[in-house]
Amino acid sequence: MKNKLHLLEKEKKYFLNTYSRIPLEVTHGEGVYLFTSDGKKYLDFFSGLGVNALGHSHPKISKAVKEQIEKFSHLSNYYITDIQIEFAELLLEHSRMENIFLTNSGTEAVEATLKLLRKKYGPRNNIFSLTNSFHGRTYGALSLTAQEKYTESFKPLLPKINQLKFNNLDYLREHVNENTAAIFLEFVQGEGGINFISQEYITLLKELKDKYDFAVVADEIQSGIGRTGKGFSFEHFNIIPDIIICAKAIGGGLPLGALLTSSNYADVFAPGDHGTTFGGNPIACAAGKVVLNEVFENGLVYSVAKLGEYFIKELNKFKHLNPDKIKEVRGKGFMIGVEIPVSGDEIIKQMREKNILINSTNNNTLRILPPLISTKTEINIFLESFCKVL
Repeated sequence: MKNKLHLLEKEKKYFLNTYSRIPLEVTHGEGVYLFTSDGKKYLDFFSGLGVNALGHSHPKISKAVKEQIEKFSHLSNYYITDIQIEFAELLLEHSRMENIFLTNSGTEAVEATLKLLRKKYGPRNNIFSLTNSFHGRTYGALSLTAQEKYTESFKPLLPKINQLKFNNLDYLREHVNENTAAIFLEFVQGEGGINFISQEYITLLKELKDKYDFAVVADEIQSGIGRTGKGFSFEHFNIIPDIIICAKAIGGGLPLGALLTSSNYADVFAPGDHGTTFGGNPIACAAGKVVLNEVFENGLVYSVAKLGEYFIKELNKFKHLNPDKIKEVRGKGFMIGVEIPVSGDEIIKQMREKNILINSTNNNTLRILPPLISTKTEINIFLESFCKVL
């Protein structure tokens, strides 16, 4: 306890006050488990906010990173490297996009997207996101984020960015017109509470897109790369976006993001219009290539779909037996939200006391994001403790 308090006290002394830290001193991770300085072992069904798709200390990632760092760790983007090309080819193939810009994070990819859209559409520049959305905390991404708790202290935000009501067909029909440049969508709202867009909404969106020719931007930062049991969450909804934004899982734990576009955007940027010092770092791309191979080439995405169906079915069984404990279970694959009638903080604390890590979003939705390598055995360990806690 003394060492933990010492560490947390130092954090408060040196770091700006931006995070509510979990009172654990993690020493190392292995697979789906984290280990702490007091000798405890925790089942990590939080997975670094969905980053650690292949769990912790994955041997293939460790090997790829070691091999790359022994070649070079950074060259600057005046050069192109083989590992960047190999990573880009895989990501473009599985996303069905044509062009890519590599970044360090999701919010940075959102910023790049906003610049791309502004340059392409010029004065036809109304951009929409959806209510309860989350697209990042940098200024442009924050302007798209429709949650007052994140935006209220930082207004005024960027102009010509507004919100459409989530899953409201009439509102969509009334506000989208010839002056619309783009609509940003989380097909599954992660930070907003694991809320799914409706197929009816997407059907109308496609009709309006055919009429007004605006860009559909899929924010797949949290929901992409196999998380929902498909490569990307938009694949559940019979639509192909114009632009896809990726991050989190694609770097295998290293900072990596990507803006992916259809061929319609290939010639919008000219050299100097946009750039990044570290984006597409070779070490991150080496780790990312392993992730993409495991998820897509080695079939991990299919395992997530099958086990996710089992996981959600078992949670719903418990809900039906205990309707006073769970209001709703929402999810696909390993992106699951359990809405409860009270704040999630106490449940999270009790789960941590049982050596299981989850978090909550939107106050009363427990967010469960297991590593994609999780097995049925580990899911059952979670379910046993979760049902006891509730």
